[in-house]
Amino acid sequence: MTTVDLIYCDAGGGHRAAAAALEAVIRAQQRPWQVRRVNLFQALDPQDRIRRITGAPPEAYYNRRLASGWTLGLAQELKLLQGLIRYGHASLVKRLARHWRDTRPDLVVSLVPNFNRALHQSLAAARPGVPCVTVMTDLADFPPRFWIDPGSTAHLVCGSARAVAQARALGVEEQRIHRCSGMIVRPDFYDQLALDRTAERMRLGLDPARTTGVVMFGGQGSTAMLEIARRLDDVQLILLCGRHRALADALRREPSGAPRAVVEFTPEVRRYLMLADFFIGKPGPGSLSEAVQQGLPIVTLRNRWTLPQERYNADWVREQGLGLVIGRVSEIGPAVAALQARLDAYRANVRAQVNRAVFEVPEILAAILESRAPEVARPGGIAHAATAQPVTRLSSGA
Repeated sequence: MTTVDLIYCDAGGGHRAAAAALEAVIRAQQRPWQVRRVNLFQALDPQDRIRRITGAPPEAYYNRRLASGWTLGLAQELKLLQGLIRYGHASLVKRLARHWRDTRPDLVVSLVPNFNRALHQSLAAARPGVPCVTVMTDLADFPPRFWIDPGSTAHLVCGSARAVAQARALGVEEQRIHRCSGMIVRPDFYDQLALDRTAERMRLGLDPARTTGVVMFGGQGSTAMLEIARRLDDVQLILLCGRHRALADALRREPSGAPRAVVEFTPEVRRYLMLADFFIGKPGPGSLSEAVQQGLPIVTLRNRWTLPQERYNADWVREQGLGLVIGRVSEIGPAVAALQARLDAYRANVRAQVNRAVFEVPEILAAILESRAPEVARPGGIAHAATAQPVTRLSSGA
């Protein structure tokens, strides 16, 4: 049986979520693969020394920054991190090569940025001929060497035309560039889901006839949601706080002129999106893609506090006409009013988006396995997965 390792980390929630979604689809398709989800930092530090020394996993500092909203300066800190990764490159390659020799994968799929050069080189050293694939979980790269390593021989799966253009400009061989139709979204977003919106809104204490926004800032939440709630006092909102319990408590104490539903971490994000008419949140690739898949127009932010790798996502919202992008939370009131005034037009643009990436990526991986060596460029250059057969039906309106 072919062993496929999906490499993720817990910096934010998107990398783990993408790995889990791919694993679910691969299993549903009954492919003859043994799928293993591998936490990158556990592979690098199997004795868990960092946690024992510091009392927290390596991703904890980053996640605390997301939850607090103090993301200003992360672009500069990213350069420092990348410098440390380059400085420790030889050690990283040695540790990862030892891991590959012990675990013997037949295909390695990276869903993490920054470490791909070490992942690719260590695999080539320990398991020659075993393919390595980077699946970008951002709509675009944030060069240099965030997702795309110009000197790598690994395959690269891109979810946007912008990412493909970046890969070409950096000299990635054409036969190693694979285009899918968007970001990986959990497969249950494509299932039929019977939902009585009137009854569900009433259960949450909401007015079933009132236009409703859903506010979400990823799995860690963000204190920016407090100011958003205050500035949208007369707008009915569902506030998804993720794992940020203190934020949820503060929002419940906040007075409001409109009904509100405050929700802590839930695996049923889709259900709450289905109860809404539009989406407000940071331009995370996963949350934007989930909102679009569910047919929701978007209000998002792009400013100095926006994570550097997520800034293009806001540009993408503008380019595709999916909603509005604001620079400050203080602009949220007029933006929501403007969105509601043209809600039908934005909904039409959202419905025009077609994203089947979670079904397409396994097809791409299967093709890579089948053509392991020698590799031959496919006709037309970039490999497309437009004919990938989904295992789950599209929901109505998808």
